[in-house]
Amino acid sequence: MIEYKTQGVTVFQSALYQTTSTVIETPSCVLVVDPTWLPHEVADIRSYVDQVRRERPLYLLFTHSDWDHILAYRAFPDAVTIGSGGLANHPDKEGVLERIRQFDAEHYIRRPYELAYPEIDVVVHHDGQQLTLGDTTLTFYLAPGHTPCGIFSVVAQRGRAILLAGDYLSDVEIPFLSDSSERYEDTMRKAAQIFETHPVDLLVPGHGLCTADRDEMRLRQQQSLTYIETLRAFVRSGEADTEASNQLQAIMQAYPFARGLRAPHQENLALVRHELGRSPASKANSNAF
Repeated sequence: MIEYKTQGVTVFQSALYQTTSTVIETPSCVLVVDPTWLPHEVADIRSYVDQVRRERPLYLLFTHSDWDHILAYRAFPDAVTIGSGGLANHPDKEGVLERIRQFDAEHYIRRPYELAYPEIDVVVHHDGQQLTLGDTTLTFYLAPGHTPCGIFSVVAQRGRAILLAGDYLSDVEIPFLSDSSERYEDTMRKAAQIFETHPVDLLVPGHGLCTADRDEMRLRQQQSLTYIETLRAFVRSGEADTEASNQLQAIMQAYPFARGLRAPHQENLALVRHELGRSPASKANSNAF
């Protein structure tokens, strides 16, 4: 379904995990970002693009390589693709595709297009790299932490700037620290710099709701840092810090689907234990949840 629409920007939201897929229209191009999930949802996005495209060139941007964000690659065979060098050179492309196959098999899903790992035409290598498409400029920033290959993209056109954040700055998810908690923190600090450098008037996360409220954008960035700092303090204490435990629980309960975040929180806990060289606390002593 369409979750957000304004002149030139349409954000579709899947029924699964509130995953967003964005279509940005400018006089010079149409940009599609992370089209995804169920076949009828991908078909709706493709149909919408065909209706609005006219003769404009089509670009397809992948924010990172998670399988749910790249699965509709072949539904847009006529697009110029954009992604990071890390995504283009992913060390286990077949493993990513296998996750899609497994999901489709478990849910008896048939897709009307071939499954393939994206081949990237425009490769992002460094912060500040730009792509100019007529009166539209895309500025890219490397964004590791959730995955090693993530990127932020700022789309600037006629005085407005849209931040395409991938799996960061969500209102429905805690940070998913699949890559590194330290790199995730660095990326959140980079987000704050982007807010200062660019007149961002719309934030589109990979999951959840868009926001045009600058205070809300900064709040999400600060909440992510607070979660990581508190998680690290909890592990350093031997998982016996009641105050940190209570703070973590309060952070989790502030999200609308807290029950569904228990597994990723446990994965974050295991990652931070590994980073800090700590063994899991015993059940008797641990306040983890």
